[in-house]
Amino acid sequence: MKGVAEQPEATLQEAEVRTGAPVSVRRPSTWAHYRALVKKDLLHEMHTRDMLTSMGLYALLVLVVYGAALAQAGTSLDIQQMAGGLLWAVVLFTSLLGLNRSFSHETADGCLDGLMLVPMDRSVLFLSKATANLVFLLIVEVIVVPLFFFFFLGTVGAAPSWPLLLAVLAVGTVGIAGVGTLLSTITVNTRGRDVMLAVLFIPLSFPLLWSCVSAATAVLIGAEGFMDTFTMSMALAGGYDVVMILVSWVLYDFVVSA
Repeated sequence: MKGVAEQPEATLQEAEVRTGAPVSVRRPSTWAHYRALVKKDLLHEMHTRDMLTSMGLYALLVLVVYGAALAQAGTSLDIQQMAGGLLWAVVLFTSLLGLNRSFSHETADGCLDGLMLVPMDRSVLFLSKATANLVFLLIVEVIVVPLFFFFFLGTVGAAPSWPLLLAVLAVGTVGIAGVGTLLSTITVNTRGRDVMLAVLFIPLSFPLLWSCVSAATAVLIGAEGFMDTFTMSMALAGGYDVVMILVSWVLYDFVVSA
């Protein structure tokens, strides 16, 4: 074991002898750590397709249930008034399923314990995991949102302002990925972590959910003065994202080390 421990030092000494100059070992930068961790998560998902498959199927099943339930109501309901809330309910619960799985392979394979031994800022682990979760959620939304429009807004249509919904989805998904990553780390080693994550995540994300539903409803209806509602709701959602992501970034070192 002593010989193995001294091997890197001996290798450096041999390199210095060959080159005639001192050899320095540079620690990888924070950006290099971030890229490596994001790449790890993306490659793992490309090989397993665990999160994307489960989230996609779950969202599709929720849309089917929505369709079966609303079909019994006939024309008595204004689907445009309900569309924003229905869409964000799908996004929120689908996100919960993905966030529950985001750390499952880390703990099962002992990867999280190995990452804790790496001499790097723990906030890099938060940013990389939040980025990977954001990418996965956006991929699912690219599939789910067109299906939602086809099933529920295909006949009544949406207002010409509907492209602004993309901005609402982007801002809301960033907040969900940031807060959800912190909470999934907190609950990863708890009993009943699926239930515990939902109990913590839904109340904490309620301000974001309320703002996004309000903004989405405004742009889908497109009534007079909708831009005022849209602007105020987006400002609230953006402020929520900034505050909660900064808090999560600051607290992550304590959370992951506890």
